[in-house]
Amino acid sequence: MLDEARSFALAAHGSQRYGDRPYSFHLDAVVALLAPYGSQAQVIGYLHDVLEDTAVTESEIRDRFGALVADCVSLLTDLSGASRAERKAKTYARLATVTGTNEVALLVKAADRLANVRSCVLDDQRGLMTVYRKEHAGFRRSAYRAGLCDPLWSELDSLLAVSSVAVDHA
Repeated sequence: MLDEARSFALAAHGSQRYGDRPYSFHLDAVVALLAPYGSQAQVIGYLHDVLEDTAVTESEIRDRFGALVADCVSLLTDLSGASRAERKAKTYARLATVTGTNEVALLVKAADRLANVRSCVLDDQRGLMTVYRKEHAGFRRSAYRAGLCDPLWSELDSLLAVSSVAVDHA
């Protein structure tokens, strides 16, 4: 099912880019971070942006990959809002309520954010890093669950702490 999810996501994203790279760069980076957490997390990792960024519907995901995958991808999709701050506030409020089997969505969300932050470091994207740094406390309050994926959170916390010094003094 992992290969099917990757193929499905890449077809859905089509010619979309992740900065200067093909979108597969981002999806593969997220899924690589999810490897220790199992194939279900990896499937969701490949699909995490399809509702937000493509014409794919939740029922297409449900029909092809099952209810849990569709529910998690839906949870990972930003809610509408007039600004990034409003969209993120709504999404974080929803993530804060996630429990049980749907917590795999929070694992994917952490991996997605870590992949984004790693990319900012790699490409020296200070502006976006500043955005992630400002959002981090609210993001962490909504998505962190002790023991779920602590290594991802440790690296994310560390990168954002180091980067905050570099950005503030740049």
